[in-house]
Amino acid sequence: MATKAETNAVYAAGLIQGIALVTFPAASTIFTSPSEYGLSNTQYGSMFLPQVITAVTSSLLGGKLAQRFGTKRVFLTGLLADLASMALLIISQFFTSNQPVAYSLLLVATACLGLGFGLTVPAINALTAAFHPDNVDGSVLTLNALLGLGTALAPVFVAIFVGLGFWWGLPVMSSALLLILLAVSARLPLHAGAREQATTGRSAGIPRLFWVFAAFAVLYGFCETMNGNWSQLDMTKDLHATATQASFALTAFWGMVTVGRILFALIERWFPPQLTYRVLPFLLAVMFVIIAILPAGNPAAGILAFALAGLGCSALLPLTISFASEQLLTMGASVAGAVIAFYQMGYGIAAFGTGPLVDNGVSLHVLFGFAAIAAVVMGGLSFTLARKGSAKIAEPATAS
Repeated sequence: MATKAETNAVYAAGLIQGIALVTFPAASTIFTSPSEYGLSNTQYGSMFLPQVITAVTSSLLGGKLAQRFGTKRVFLTGLLADLASMALLIISQFFTSNQPVAYSLLLVATACLGLGFGLTVPAINALTAAFHPDNVDGSVLTLNALLGLGTALAPVFVAIFVGLGFWWGLPVMSSALLLILLAVSARLPLHAGAREQATTGRSAGIPRLFWVFAAFAVLYGFCETMNGNWSQLDMTKDLHATATQASFALTAFWGMVTVGRILFALIERWFPPQLTYRVLPFLLAVMFVIIAILPAGNPAAGILAFALAGLGCSALLPLTISFASEQLLTMGASVAGAVIAFYQMGYGIAAFGTGPLVDNGVSLHVLFGFAAIAAVVMGGLSFTLARKGSAKIAEPATAS
């Protein structure tokens, strides 16, 4: 049995990872401000390309690394990568007058963040499950909630620090939290037991059904990232919202992702996960259409729309992982990492594919309208993937 200190360290890692993950999208208006970094929309979007590459790679290799070096070392390495990312972000703000240098630092920073995400998230899931063998669902649900809480807090902290005159207070705060967590965790056993010896996959090959799950994960990653990375710019440019109102919109989105995940887990006895999985994509599609047609000068409606979009996203990725884990038994423990990798690919398409379109005159409202089509396609795929008897919502935590 794990000690209370071990459990608290893993839960704290979930919260801090959530804050770190959304630090860059939360500061989107800073990166594109002419008085700060002055990045174009294309540069801002491309900034996330290194993050996607390292996150996909590390999430696919995390299981093998844990087998060889132990879950604790993988976990600590992920935290160190997160710390490096925050440190580079802090350093970059001293070079805003020299954009090539600042932008290079940002690219390396997002690469480190992707590495941290890909190593830390699988590790804390394995540790949480090992620490609570008699209550895996409840403990992992708690971890999911803390991850979601961290993603919701990041834009709030950015708004606070911007108001105080130093937006970079968020990466400074995150760095301090990571240093404390590293110091505490290094002294703890943090052993995942038999899970470290679990196979990362079997030799039977990849089932055809996996590619349907992969397609769903890509589409979900695209839809989530349209909200998570571009909501603030849509609020300020198309809805004429203030920077504070734009931060509230992003907070509302991530906050409802967390609330929805907990809500659907609590009511699954009366509202089965299969039904949740089939309904939420269509709710998300409706919200994308509403966001696309919102008139300028109505930021309150924008905040509400992004909040409901968060509800639409909430349980989809955890359920994708749980359904895939139950139905693709021949893939063994590698299925969760593979789903997360394809989710990151969808994240990348929305993160760095949207910028060039916006710079060439395409409105974000139009792109949100096209995102509704992706959500409808997800809804169609959900009827193939959501099968009776599949696992519960409380499954391995992710970026959402």
